[in-house]
Amino acid sequence: MQEAIGYILASLIGISLGLIGGGGSILTVPVLVYVMGISTTLSTAYSLFIVGTTALVGSLNYMQRQLVCFRTAIIFSIPSFISVFLVRKYLVPIIPEKIMQLGSFTLTRDIFLMLLLAILMLFAALSMIKDKKKIEVLGQQETGKFNYLLISVEGFVVGAITGLVGAGGGFMIIPALVLFAKLDMKLAVGTSLIIITIKSLIGFLGDVANPNLTIDWMFLILFSTIASAGIFIGAYLSRFIESEKLKKAFGVFIILMAIYILVKELLLK
Repeated sequence: MQEAIGYILASLIGISLGLIGGGGSILTVPVLVYVMGISTTLSTAYSLFIVGTTALVGSLNYMQRQLVCFRTAIIFSIPSFISVFLVRKYLVPIIPEKIMQLGSFTLTRDIFLMLLLAILMLFAALSMIKDKKKIEVLGQQETGKFNYLLISVEGFVVGAITGLVGAGGGFMIIPALVLFAKLDMKLAVGTSLIIITIKSLIGFLGDVANPNLTIDWMFLILFSTIASAGIFIGAYLSRFIESEKLKKAFGVFIILMAIYILVKELLLK
């Protein structure tokens, strides 16, 4: 029964991507950990594959509509996939199982990663609740040309965060593309999906090369297929549902999920 719920939630992750263009991927790790019972470290690895696959499927519609700036995607992706690959291959494996002891509380690697994810979820939720038009207006007000340096730095930072917690990071990428690459919002969303695809799937290669991780390919492909199928359902529903209001409601839900993670990991362990 619990496994069935997990697959239903996988479809909802894809539906959210189809409805609002992102956000759902940040719930992938909590679903894998709390519903499917997979360890946190392995879940962050699985999430890279799932997020990368669903982002690829989601980007196809944007590519057909020519809403992808490949020049920006390449400039952002190169430092991003380098950092995510290095983090997955070299940093995550050396994080100790027990990081520190504070009285009766033991900060383990899994708890640390879940706490980091919860903090990231709060920032992502605030980004969803914030009015996208304000971001675009701010980008239009910024002076200067296409900023190669800031785009590259942002790509490296986002890649490192993705490598640690397995989330796509679209809420960080899209404002950066608007402000530094001077893209309009729709073009930024389409370009963001390509960036997420590249850095997530390349980052996953670092886990494939990790001998300490055993990957269940059948489960991973099934979960990713269900999530990807949800995108088409979401895209269809988007014709009848106002996406901006839905995004704000989804942002509130993610805040509640982040609070649940913080309480569970800090108080209920």
